[in-house]
Amino acid sequence: MDALHPHGMPKSAAETEARRLIADWAQQPDQQPVRHFPTAYRDTTPLPAYGTTPPVPQPDHRIVPAWAAGIAVASIGVGAGVTGIGCGAWLVLQGLASVTLTSVLLVTAPFAGLAMVTTAVAGAVGRIRAAVTTHVYEGPVTHHTEITNTSHQQGWFTRTRNDIS
Repeated sequence: MDALHPHGMPKSAAETEARRLIADWAQQPDQQPVRHFPTAYRDTTPLPAYGTTPPVPQPDHRIVPAWAAGIAVASIGVGAGVTGIGCGAWLVLQGLASVTLTSVLLVTAPFAGLAMVTTAVAGAVGRIRAAVTTHVYEGPVTHHTEITNTSHQQGWFTRTRNDIS
């Protein structure tokens, strides 16, 4: 008695059937297997008048405008720049936190000396320029103190002219 195959067929019959199927396939080598392609299906049943409706696929094809992409890139650049400035300020302030009186005097002494020399030179140049300029007036000087007032009115507008003679 032959042992049964798990599908209920005797083992020898299963082997015979397998050999037959392989032989049939080998005789037709040019035949390609049937390819299955995904298909689309549109449900044309009417939707209910009230209640819940079935989900509908809503494809999202967003295109970012150029100005929005530019603003995004600029904001990233500004953020990175401000972060760099903040790190630099933090380093400077950390350095200033450890300042001593001696270091302040050593750093500011050259600037104070330069400012003192600049002030002395500017004062000397100002005195030299003031000494050179002299105003000499020759000729008669007259003062006119008579003022003639002429007014002309026409409609809503008034024109006033003051003549000094």
